[in-house]
Amino acid sequence: MPRAIYIHPNGERTELDVANGQSLMLAATTHDVQGIVGDCGGVMSCATCHVIVDDAFLERIPPVVDTESQMLDYTAAPREAGSRLSCQIVMSDALDGIAVRIADPQL
Repeated sequence: MPRAIYIHPNGERTELDVANGQSLMLAATTHDVQGIVGDCGGVMSCATCHVIVDDAFLERIPPVVDTESQMLDYTAAPREAGSRLSCQIVMSDALDGIAVRIADPQL
């Protein structure tokens, strides 16, 4: 099973096995990863699952769609080059080892 690494604002890391086809947001909320809120349940209407994707993985995930881009403009933490909503990152074997930094704050 592929693994995801969530890097907390304090530098602490949480590593999870994430099933293929599951979003990084759902995996994080299921396992109570602090900092990933996911208020809307993954329908791109809250931006409380904001993460910054490690550069090594940016080309392996689909590009940002317009709706996600609009939500990223309203995140509590400033938008960065690798900013994504973790509800829109779907795990696959190609993403094994993906590292995402949890944006702070989410709310």
